[in-house]
Amino acid sequence: MSVPASEPPLNPYRWWVLLGLWAASVMEVLDTTIVNVALPQMAGNLSATTTEIAWVATSYALANVIVLPMTAFLVARFGRKRYLMFSIALFLVASFSCGVSHSLDQLVFWRIVQGGAGAALLSTAQATLRQIFPPREFAMTQAIFILGIVVAPTLGPTLGGWITDNYAWGWLFFVNIPIGIFSLFLVYSFLFDPPAFAGGSSAPIDWPGIGLLTLGIGTLQYVLEEGNKDDWFDSPLILRLSVVAALSLGTLLWWLLSPKNRHPVVNLRVLKNRELSASLALFLMLGFGLYGGLFLYPVFVQNVLRFTPTQTGLTLLPGGIATAVASIICGRALGNPKVPLDPRVLVFAGVVLFSISMWDLGHLSPLTGSDDTQAALILRGFGLGFLFVPLNQVAFATLKPQELQQAAGLISLTRQLGGSFGIAILATYLTNQGHFHAARVSEKLTAANPYLVERQAQIAQRLVHHGYSPADAAPASGKLLGMGLSVQSQTMAFNDCFLLLLLAMVITAPAILLLKKPKLQRH
Repeated sequence: MSVPASEPPLNPYRWWVLLGLWAASVMEVLDTTIVNVALPQMAGNLSATTTEIAWVATSYALANVIVLPMTAFLVARFGRKRYLMFSIALFLVASFSCGVSHSLDQLVFWRIVQGGAGAALLSTAQATLRQIFPPREFAMTQAIFILGIVVAPTLGPTLGGWITDNYAWGWLFFVNIPIGIFSLFLVYSFLFDPPAFAGGSSAPIDWPGIGLLTLGIGTLQYVLEEGNKDDWFDSPLILRLSVVAALSLGTLLWWLLSPKNRHPVVNLRVLKNRELSASLALFLMLGFGLYGGLFLYPVFVQNVLRFTPTQTGLTLLPGGIATAVASIICGRALGNPKVPLDPRVLVFAGVVLFSISMWDLGHLSPLTGSDDTQAALILRGFGLGFLFVPLNQVAFATLKPQELQQAAGLISLTRQLGGSFGIAILATYLTNQGHFHAARVSEKLTAANPYLVERQAQIAQRLVHHGYSPADAAPASGKLLGMGLSVQSQTMAFNDCFLLLLLAMVITAPAILLLKKPKLQRH
């Protein structure tokens, strides 16, 4: 059957393009988590405080979320292929410069450049795949691409811990070099832009929109990243920036929707599409669950169970593999024209699996081992795989070709902000619940509590058997008992946080009812 004149011919090398863009997405998302385990080593080498070195992670996220919603504008201005190639090349330069940085200022500057360049490696890459593949291959290509987005953050701590334990921290950035060169070569060689994506738009630049977007999203991301450390609104800086973020984003929303603004930097009119809007609500929750879980579990096993970074990463690895398997299963199921499967069924299955895993992780104890959590982490991995792939299928199904890039940018932004909101909320909730449970436990630490007296006597007797004098055993037993109760309080706080993730998922789940089953496209 001949290709209609209105449609460009299929790119015979599209699978090579997929491989190149997949490699770029893995590289970009990996850098969001790979540095976290090396921050103490970086702080020592660069003579930085714990607060200062945190900017290595914060600066990357700040630049990334600022550029993400502008990717559609940048593609229209400079062309899809040119923008992608420039972003990959700039990411490579920034990665090398991060690895050879000799001061904190240098490292933070190049992390900002790296984060800004990385925005295209998610949203523009995802929109490109939707544009160059035929509808019958959408589900599988999106499944393969999403492997990078979902699995890479899980692999980040594993790889980062191994590199930190065996090499200098600069190699965390040098690992990007071969991946980036491979990606750049494939995009340069095999991606071809039809006139519609060649760029060169002469439309006026929306400078007010760019300014408000940068100010609003940037200050919001800073507040989310740093708020918990600074006690939120007890900090004058956090309070002022929160006001700036609210005013800037409110003004930006008015300006983007104003009839006077004929060429907005972000086209919010795509949100009239009900499937896209409902999908964004679920993607916000997915970012919450993905990055929130990756924040909570490592902190629990390292602070309570005393795992090393490498051990922590290895316990997360099976869950990442489960996500990869679930993504491929979804891609094959949704792309099968003989047995059309409603993607909403898979989304619902993902919600159920994720909820069961959070319920299981919400009942940990200080005696928990890695084997005790493995089933829950694998269920969580399957749940995320069943959520991401069908949601992408539904979100893009009814969009016009010219809306794909803007929608991809908003989806990536929503997922990133969901993660930022999730980590901020969970970190604050963890701190507050830790204080709450510690206060509850301390109420029972009185001499009038017979169980406490008996337990302390047992510990003191064991210490005497190990060589302590009776005079030293009594105070030592009190300290040990206090340490044990402190660990118990921390564990209960972590349990509360996992159950909060469960509650958030259940509250968001009704958005599935707003989704429509996409029409099956066989050509």
